[in-house]
Amino acid sequence: MGSKGFEDLDVYRLSEDVADAVWDFVVRWDVFARDTVGKQLVRAADSIGANIAEGSGRGTFKDNRHFARIGRGSLNETRHFLRRAYRRRLLTDQQIAQLQPLVQELGPRLNAYIRSIGQQFPTTPIQKEATRDK
Repeated sequence: MGSKGFEDLDVYRLSEDVADAVWDFVVRWDVFARDTVGKQLVRAADSIGANIAEGSGRGTFKDNRHFARIGRGSLNETRHFLRRAYRRRLLTDQQIAQLQPLVQELGPRLNAYIRSIGQQFPTTPIQKEATRDK
């Protein structure tokens, strides 16, 4: 059985949705806002998917998990800069309402992805028992 390429991972596609939405907002900001908070926000959002992609190409479960965790850090950094942008009135309530469901879904999906890396066999006695009965 072949493994999925990173482009086929739901978590990666969701990270693209977050990054694209962030870009669509930031590109419209004035020069000062784009050069300060905007560039950092876009880089953090883009880094989520970039780390998922890099980890999937590293060849080991350990490296894949490591980069997925870095991606999780980039998600937190993205959340930080979204908060800064909102408090500085660079993002409206409507824009935050558009981004919030994506960001809230990405966190648990990324955590589930991290937990799944390298798990080919059941790990708990209950899972082992269920697999043996099939």
